[in-house]
Amino acid sequence: MFTGIVRALGTVEQIRPQDGSFRLSVRSADLPWRDYSIGESICVNGVCLTAVTLHAAGFDADVSSETMNVTAMGELKAGSRVNLEPSLAVGDRMGGHLVSGHVDCVGTVRESAQDAGSIRLRIGLPGSYLRYIVKKGSVCVDGVSLTINEVSADSFTANIIPHTAEATIAGSYEVGASVNIEVDLIARYLEGLLAAGHGEGEDKPLGITNGITKEFLRAHGYA
Repeated sequence: MFTGIVRALGTVEQIRPQDGSFRLSVRSADLPWRDYSIGESICVNGVCLTAVTLHAAGFDADVSSETMNVTAMGELKAGSRVNLEPSLAVGDRMGGHLVSGHVDCVGTVRESAQDAGSIRLRIGLPGSYLRYIVKKGSVCVDGVSLTINEVSADSFTANIIPHTAEATIAGSYEVGASVNIEVDLIARYLEGLLAAGHGEGEDKPLGITNGITKEFLRAHGYA
């Protein structure tokens, strides 16, 4: 589990095929690598990867060909900068929102413009994922927790403040760039509950039999 608060910038040192997958080598001088262990989860541009080798200045991880194909990881090359966040520890501050590191889709940067001291991004999404995007809600873009400003029929906007622009790769996006998108987990679970509520049979979660109704919400203290 992660928070969408990038801890460091890294650089891809090498990507090489290996036994049907790819071995990704990342280097960064800004994380205490000696404090981590093999098997640790590290979020790279929003993708949860497992460290299979640790070095004094970075780590290696295996990335499946499927992950390379369905995320923006396939566009990485030697020298690419990446956002890094080690997994959340019990007691850590929750500065962003809950992020799983499981990418839902790939978005495209449609616009990047100065907005006072910030950078205003407009990111296009596949239509089937826009139902999870709501104004003032949260979204994870390349591992960065962002607040959604506006939502249109095929995109959303978010502002990158100067600190985020400097501390992540979000400050250097060009129009046309592909980005990893993870929608809010709460939206995902709510959709699942609502869908289950309209099903048949006796295996409905929380005893839902006729969907989420005013009576159901009132009985459970929500109305």
